[in-house]
Amino acid sequence: MIKWVLASKSPRRKELFEQMEVPFEIHPSVGEEHITTTDPEVAVVQLAEQKAQEVALLYMNIMDAQLSSTVQWMMEERNQEYSKESNQKVDGYMIVGADTIVVYEGQILGKPKDEEEAIAMLEKLSGKTHQVYTGVCQILITSKGMDTNSFFEKTDVTFHRLRYSEIQSYVKSGDPMDKAGAYGIQGKFALYVKKIDGDYNNVVGLPISKLYQETRRMFPLVFLPTGCSCGKEGCNCDVQGLINLSKQDF
Repeated sequence: MIKWVLASKSPRRKELFEQMEVPFEIHPSVGEEHITTTDPEVAVVQLAEQKAQEVALLYMNIMDAQLSSTVQWMMEERNQEYSKESNQKVDGYMIVGADTIVVYEGQILGKPKDEEEAIAMLEKLSGKTHQVYTGVCQILITSKGMDTNSFFEKTDVTFHRLRYSEIQSYVKSGDPMDKAGAYGIQGKFALYVKKIDGDYNNVVGLPISKLYQETRRMFPLVFLPTGCSCGKEGCNCDVQGLINLSKQDF
């Protein structure tokens, strides 16, 4: 069984992730990410890759043959937990890191540092169209090594014109303070969204449909039943042994 790891503490991403109905756990990255470009398509992927790579280091150690006693204990505990739930052994990990940015007229807007900056961001976006980018990095870790896939999704979002009192009230609620661009489309701010062009879930924080399709394209055997090695999608045969997860063997 491949166990998924979401490298994010966002409850919104967790809710979207649950739609894939795969066994997963949450292990947020804690490091500070940095970007080296103002190109949003490149920058958002950089941010996602930094998150995924940080968490992947831990899980590489878990898969390493030369494990320390502490890491061995962690692996045994994790496998025992999932053995109780599904009687399946963990054969590898799929790390998923994601980051979302808002872009207006070429300027990248991250999370506001304070209420004043949140107000300034919303005033800038009021009555205008901006872009929301979410970058995603997948790192598959098995006994064979590590394989990576990165991509991004873009959605255009248009706001109605906001009154200053509406902006103030929303900022005072605290809702925008942990969100890129100082708003959350899935909450009370939905009242001020005129239209979107693209994937709604991308604006929420994770383009779950593209994540699923990218996994099928790049890691097709991940969704096969444990124990099946025939390579046919949806097959229910019960061949013993681990799934060969190498794309070269597919």
